[in-house]
Amino acid sequence: MTVTIYHNPACGTSRNTLAMIRQSGEEPVVIEYLKTPPGREELVKLIAAMGLPVRDLLRQKGTPYDELGLCNPDLIDDQLLDRMIAHPILINRPIVVTEKGVRLCRPSELVLDILPNPDIGPFTKEDGEVVVR
Repeated sequence: MTVTIYHNPACGTSRNTLAMIRQSGEEPVVIEYLKTPPGREELVKLIAAMGLPVRDLLRQKGTPYDELGLCNPDLIDDQLLDRMIAHPILINRPIVVTEKGVRLCRPSELVLDILPNPDIGPFTKEDGEVVVR
């Protein structure tokens, strides 16, 4: 199985995660999800595989979260999924899929738990934070 990352190149966490994957020796399938968003069925499968409530995958910062009233606790999962499909920027990232599982990698070093080779050696994030395992 290959490693797949749902990636936003404008996101530092996503860039760091992609760099860690590559430093592990993997060349992942990179899906720029804003250009090629997952369909509803794929998104539901990803969320189920992560074991997250749908609401936990919603991104607030830099999105129309507030304008769409997504803080309303009465919204059900189907309504939240509808909004994520209509506005992919609402899908938090990066999501990484490997043979070891599916993970929302925030912070980026969470990817190490699901990489086939998590021993990436020394790694420094874009902000200067050193990741040591």
